[in-house]
Amino acid sequence: MFKVYNCIATAHDLWLVGLAAVICTLASLAAIGLLRHARHATRQMRPVWLAISAISTGFGIWSTHFIAMLAYSPGIPSAYNIALTGLSLAAAILLTAAGLAMSMQPKWRLGPWLGGAVVGGGIATMHYLGMAAFQIGGVILWDSTLVAASILLGTLIGAAALPAGLRGDSQRWRIAGAVLLTLAICSHHFTAMGAVAIIPDPTVTIPQSAIPTTWLAIGVAVSSFTIILLAIGAAALDIHDQRRSMLEAERMRGLANAAVEGLLVCDGDVAVTVNTSFAQLVGSTSDKLIGTNLQSYIPDAGARAKLFAAPNQPVEADLRHADGSMIPVELILRPIDFAGQAHHVIAVRNLQARKKAEQHIRYLAHHDALTSLPNRGTFHARLDHEIAATMAGGQKCAVLCFDLDRFKEVNDLFGHAAGDKVLQTVASRVTAILDKTCMVARLGGDEFAVLVPGLSNPATAGRLAERIIEALRSDGDKSESENMTSCSIGIAICPDDADNRETLLTHADTALYRAKMEGRATYRFFEAKMGAEVHDRRVLEHDLRQAVSRGEFNLVYQPQQDIQSRTVVGFEALLRWNHRTRGSISPAIFIPIAEETGAILGIGEWVLREACKQAASWPQPLTIAVNVSAVQIYNENFVQLVHEVLLETGLAPGRLELEITETALVRDLNRALTTLRRIKALGVHIAMDDFGTGYSSLSNLRAFPFDKIKIDGSFIKSVNTNEQAATIVRAVLGLGRGLGLPVLAEGVETPAELAFLQSELCNEVQGYLVGRPAAIGTFATLTHPESRPATGEEIRVLLAQSA
Repeated sequence: MFKVYNCIATAHDLWLVGLAAVICTLASLAAIGLLRHARHATRQMRPVWLAISAISTGFGIWSTHFIAMLAYSPGIPSAYNIALTGLSLAAAILLTAAGLAMSMQPKWRLGPWLGGAVVGGGIATMHYLGMAAFQIGGVILWDSTLVAASILLGTLIGAAALPAGLRGDSQRWRIAGAVLLTLAICSHHFTAMGAVAIIPDPTVTIPQSAIPTTWLAIGVAVSSFTIILLAIGAAALDIHDQRRSMLEAERMRGLANAAVEGLLVCDGDVAVTVNTSFAQLVGSTSDKLIGTNLQSYIPDAGARAKLFAAPNQPVEADLRHADGSMIPVELILRPIDFAGQAHHVIAVRNLQARKKAEQHIRYLAHHDALTSLPNRGTFHARLDHEIAATMAGGQKCAVLCFDLDRFKEVNDLFGHAAGDKVLQTVASRVTAILDKTCMVARLGGDEFAVLVPGLSNPATAGRLAERIIEALRSDGDKSESENMTSCSIGIAICPDDADNRETLLTHADTALYRAKMEGRATYRFFEAKMGAEVHDRRVLEHDLRQAVSRGEFNLVYQPQQDIQSRTVVGFEALLRWNHRTRGSISPAIFIPIAEETGAILGIGEWVLREACKQAASWPQPLTIAVNVSAVQIYNENFVQLVHEVLLETGLAPGRLELEITETALVRDLNRALTTLRRIKALGVHIAMDDFGTGYSSLSNLRAFPFDKIKIDGSFIKSVNTNEQAATIVRAVLGLGRGLGLPVLAEGVETPAELAFLQSELCNEVQGYLVGRPAAIGTFATLTHPESRPATGEEIRVLLAQSA
């Protein structure tokens, strides 16, 4: 070591030594930079950049040697052999190229180490060839120990230089590689120079062909300048390449982070990079996920194996979140080239929304969307199962079918939103009183069904029906719309009433129909005789809907007489149904059915049009009274209908009188009065029919200015024999006089009744005594008088004939 130090300190020009070190450092930086650039180049350009790197490195080694040799001052004349000098440069370039090529071999971990050792060997070869080219007037002696040490130092340090310079993308590794390569060149050179001992010999002459030191200095200067340019160019290329790589990486990272799907690039099972979406999906950050194993967030080994075995094919798996929960995802793997090496990119799609939607669809397939109760299909499947179990086990099961009384009126009065709320309330209340073995389902509309399996006694089904009715009974805590509803229930027992689903449900529905016919808000068990009765009722309902189109309805007219002048002032139109097979059907039978089924709207429109059309054809301006159902009053189009009929028929509004009962006002007084005020604004008269028989209230007379009060015939029949009835009639007549309202008494059949009403100053009468209901042609002399009006005597004779 002292010998090497002494050689550097005493036998060398330290300025030139420093220059050699600078050139060596620049050459090493250029070599590492160009080598890294060659590694990232395309396959076609890689040999070109490898050659450039080898040439610059070879020239760097060669220039370092000869500048250092110029710094060496043996004190005697010296020169250089041209051939050996050129051979030393060629050896430096070729051996360096071989070493660099070995380090670039893909998937060969020892390549950079062996390649670096070859480069170290190239340094030694170049040095000793250069020393062989050194011609001097004397004899050169070598220290074999230092020669071996120089070769060993160059080889070992060179072997470490390339792996360090090619490791990672960090700048520190690049600098480390350049420093090691510089150290390999310099340590070898000066150790080898320390092994030299020169003995002057005047007999030894320098050949004329040798290169003078001056010329060599110029050549080395040119080559050094070239190396510096190459180093600067390599640095510029590297900086440009880094900048482009950074911009490309940022662009790719931005595109990846903009993706809704999670993306991660893997080297085998290890994550190299991930986007923001994937990091958020697993509840972590991108930096923390780099270097993690796929197993940490895709625990299913089978799914991972399937993923790698089938690229470009979707694989469903569970993704582990940072909190331990599992997220359903879809994975798709594709091979990619990442940083010049084969990697895999995995797209991760969150399936939570889709799975939730699929689950919701499955739920909707078996449940009612409004009430969340099982739907018809689910109920049928469960009922089939229970019937099979019942038939096999010897027990019984019951089906309770129920619907809501007056539910259509809730929709008409309060809107469908209120109706939906009522259905939801019914579902929750009924569910609350059932045990886990029972099932309640919504079959459609306001139709519900309850299945009671394992029934030991039919009375148990009856008690359950009572509990359901009680749960839906009106109370103060419910809204007005809920208080309008109650339920009727029909019960059928398996196997007593039927042993199959269709028949069992039909029988339960038949029992429900009977419950409605017998007063509603009650329950009935199925009985065999019910079938024919219900069938007959439903046939009648069907025929009733067709009666208008078939022309089976007709109107009869009953005259209304002024009690003082004994003249007819108008007629009341009364509806009759002449069924094509059953003959005449009483209004007391078909009108309630029409109101319950809603057919009254079409029938009522026909009656109104027909009566107004008939009255408009009378030359005599008599009034026409038409009864109006509560269902019509609450129909939102009724006022418009009345207006249209008056315009179409040409009837004066003052000649039309609509008769309503107080029952129609009870359901929604404000809405009914609003409708009546709009009708009265058209000029139509309004009469309160059957006063005294329903929810008669003086507040109704005060709230709406009726044009007439009609006393029900049930009071008139008793005025001669029942003092209480007579008192009521007197009170109503007095009330009418006090309010300025004319009063019409219905059902007058005897002269005594007429005399009583006349003595009590009643305004008008109607009944068999005045005239029976008949076709309007019967009263032609009243509706179509000749040039002179009929006398009172003629009118009495005509009315007597009609009676």
